[in-house]
Amino acid sequence: MSFLIKGEKKSWEVVLGLEVHAQINSKSKLFSGSSTEYGAEPNSQVSLIDAGMPGALPVINKYCVEQAIVSGLGLNAKINKVSIFDRKNYFYPDLPQGYQISQFEFPIVGAGSIEIETKNGTKEIGITRLHLEQDAGKSIHDQDFKNSFIDLNRSGCALMEIVSEPDMRSPEEAAEYVKKLRNILRYIGSCDGNMEKGNLRADVNVSVRELGSKKFGTRCEIKNVNSIKFIQQAIHYESKRQVKIIENGGKIVQQTRLFDPAEGETRSMRSKEESHDYRYFPDPDLPPLVLDQKLINILKTNLPELPDIKKNRFIQDFGIKKYDAEIIVSDKGIADFFEKIISNRDPKLVVSWVTGELFSYLKRKNISISECKISYEKLGELIDLIENGTLSNRLAKDLFEEFVEGDKSAIDLVNEKGMTQLSNEDEIKVIIKQVLDLNPKMLEEYKAGKEKLFGFFVGQVMKVSHGKANPQMVNKLLIKALKN
Repeated sequence: MSFLIKGEKKSWEVVLGLEVHAQINSKSKLFSGSSTEYGAEPNSQVSLIDAGMPGALPVINKYCVEQAIVSGLGLNAKINKVSIFDRKNYFYPDLPQGYQISQFEFPIVGAGSIEIETKNGTKEIGITRLHLEQDAGKSIHDQDFKNSFIDLNRSGCALMEIVSEPDMRSPEEAAEYVKKLRNILRYIGSCDGNMEKGNLRADVNVSVRELGSKKFGTRCEIKNVNSIKFIQQAIHYESKRQVKIIENGGKIVQQTRLFDPAEGETRSMRSKEESHDYRYFPDPDLPPLVLDQKLINILKTNLPELPDIKKNRFIQDFGIKKYDAEIIVSDKGIADFFEKIISNRDPKLVVSWVTGELFSYLKRKNISISECKISYEKLGELIDLIENGTLSNRLAKDLFEEFVEGDKSAIDLVNEKGMTQLSNEDEIKVIIKQVLDLNPKMLEEYKAGKEKLFGFFVGQVMKVSHGKANPQMVNKLLIKALKN
């Protein structure tokens, strides 16, 4: 669905393409043996190669190559058996070599695609290529009034740059694309997708064109956006900025811009370079990367189950709704947890508890499923008590957080608090009679045709029983009692 911008004169459509930089989960860098551990002391993980020392020769990291291949397979992309590393020349303080070893014309992964869910259904987003490159260092400008500092720990870390086709037409589609891409990489294990640490960040290419036009407008690139929320905000601001300029008779200048989250605006950084500005040429220190088809086949065979395949299997095997399946598989940890807990249990009840109480708890505590104290076995205990009628669903919700954070078993906690569900018909009949005797006027109105009062009577029975009465049994016995 297009994101339409209503200008003063015309309606405009935004056109979006993303270049996502994903750091490979590797213990060492792309061309050196230096550690990639996050949070180390500045400049403590820097080899001669990372520091750009003359005569230090790069050696390709085989593991990083394999991770690029499996990522390409996960993107339904072509794996190129021959690829070439180039030198991308530009000069910046945190790039000690004066060039970046990257790939351009002959990348390791070619065209592919992924599917995202939109308001109008499934949409395919094209992938132009995935190429390997080394990361730059980090410039630090906020620790001193007069000086900037350089930390080269990140210099040389292995990146996969995943370039999309300009197939997205709204901030929401861009957000869904990044979420889906990040999820695929997490399932594969090639990148942890942590945007706060900068392990996954996006350059967002934004242009606008008159609604109905097929011609692309001049694009501006918003660099290094490290949050899905910020990606959406940047697109909103930048697209409206461009429309305003065009409608006022100006022209869009192709440039690189930065997004300022505090102000919610993009600002010019520099004029946008073209490929010839970088003077790409094959790196003389690295021969062409030639892949064996046998290696590609092995990696393809060992590829883990990807989100879309898992989603379809959950729908088919457990009979759950597509919407619920999409939510569950959007986090690999949750999907694994769900698959373990659903065994021999009511799928509808498990889905309700995982996407309801469990998700709510994780959000309140701001933790992931891997950080949560509860195991699938422990939550299973609680769900089993609901299924066998020992505990009502409502009372289970009341004690959920205490149960999660405590060490007691579900049945011990229920017995200790006297929360065992009341399922004795005779006892429930006594409570129903008591409620009806106390509300004769309501009873008359109900029998006169005001059937909405049924919910009132159910509520009163639950109140008198302190929430312990079996809801299904209450409904059944109350219907009989009201007919008499």
